Amino acid sequence: MKIIKAARIVTLITGLVVAGVFFSSPVSAQDISGTWHGKLSIPTGSLTIVFHISQTEQGTYVTTLDSPDQGANGIKTQTTSFNDSILTIQIPIIHASYKGKLDSNQTISGTFIQGMPIPLNLEKGEASRPRRPQEPQPPFPYKSEEVIVRNEQDGINLAGTLTLPQKGTKFPAVVMVTGSGAQNRDEEIMGHKPFLVIADYLTRNGIAVLRCDDRGTAASQGNHATATNEDFARDTEAAINYLRSRKEINAKKIGIIGHSAGGIIAFIVAKKDPSIAFVVSLAGAGVKGDSLMLKQVELISNSQGMPDAVWQGIKPSIRNRYAILQQTDKTPEELQKELYADITQTMSPEQLKDLNTIQQISAQINSMTSPWYLHFMRYDPAEDLKELKCPVLALNGEKDIQMDAAMNLTAIQEKITGNGNTNVTIKAYPNLNHLFQTCEKGTLAEYGQLEETISPEVLKDIAEWILKQTK
Repeated sequence: MKIIKAARIVTLITGLVVAGVFFSSPVSAQDISGTWHGKLSIPTGSLTIVFHISQTEQGTYVTTLDSPDQGANGIKTQTTSFNDSILTIQIPIIHASYKGKLDSNQTISGTFIQGMPIPLNLEKGEASRPRRPQEPQPPFPYKSEEVIVRNEQDGINLAGTLTLPQKGTKFPAVVMVTGSGAQNRDEEIMGHKPFLVIADYLTRNGIAVLRCDDRGTAASQGNHATATNEDFARDTEAAINYLRSRKEINAKKIGIIGHSAGGIIAFIVAKKDPSIAFVVSLAGAGVKGDSLMLKQVELISNSQGMPDAVWQGIKPSIRNRYAILQQTDKTPEELQKELYADITQTMSPEQLKDLNTIQQISAQINSMTSPWYLHFMRYDPAEDLKELKCPVLALNGEKDIQMDAAMNLTAIQEKITGNGNTNVTIKAYPNLNHLFQTCEKGTLAEYGQLEETISPEVLKDIAEWILKQTK
């Protein structure tokens, strides 16, 4: 899942990949072609960096970069040169570069620069694939069927997988809803496939599961870039209606599991449809988007070592920018101009002349004024939570730095029970992060480095709770 994103952090930027023009100086006698990998040591851990270098018919070099720990592949570079055993790679799309020397033992000793220089030594060959011991492998003791879910209202088809227990009929069932960003049906992130692991576990325990690629993603139709959570809610409604059409499913025992922003979508759908049997919120939001994001930026900044005094100094500026986004009477273009003026008024003349800095600001402002982000920042889950009548299970990791456990679980419980619905269970897990992995720090960089995809305790709790509600 693409996780709900905060302000820029000191890691590779992944997603604004544009075409580059590749040039290099004449090739030396040595050939640097091939795959090279190494690890960057950063304050929050380490990041694996992979360069794929190939030689053209003209004898020049072209390179792409992977950051597998962040789930970023195929980042294009601009120039690659190799002369006198010195390899130089320019990567302007992430405002970075690399320079190193090929040693006699066929390793490259060098420095990666992105804001600051960091030593990066490279070895020839593919980086070892991270172990994912929980990823299910066939043969499976259940039925798995590729399906098409039709969203008639929006005129699009969603591609998905329906897993059904091997024996029995009239199964309880769940629709799984991913977090923010373009996600496939497995909610694949940094080599992990959390939705595949959850679906496998639930189906082995007698619960049918439908998971779909997000609209405009993988095999699903539609436009993801222009969609808001209201659009994704209609996709979820279509998935629920599909399950109701299947004879194997008990139509009165269909619920929703939503992760992160998917929890918001689950609340929206369950409020509109009182026949939803239950909702499982996995690190779902219980507070308004601007409050949630302010807390998220604080937690991420702290995880990167920012002193509290520094955070308190910049907090008012961030709060003010979020307030600008609350102006519903202004167009996105007007909001962009106001944000640009607010950000640049504190910058020095030298910064304003730096093209890379201005491009970064423009990209960030465009993201902040996208349809999804504006809807998210203005949406208050309280209005839907106050009307939920179905059973709700809300889970969070206490080391989650993207969705603060105490703040969101408390809000979810208070808003739902306030309407007289007492069938609300909340649970915070002491050593789990936003992906419900057992972790040490909860940092973003840690997600891809951990072998565990999701805590077995969480899987057990979800399955037992659903079976209890639907027996």
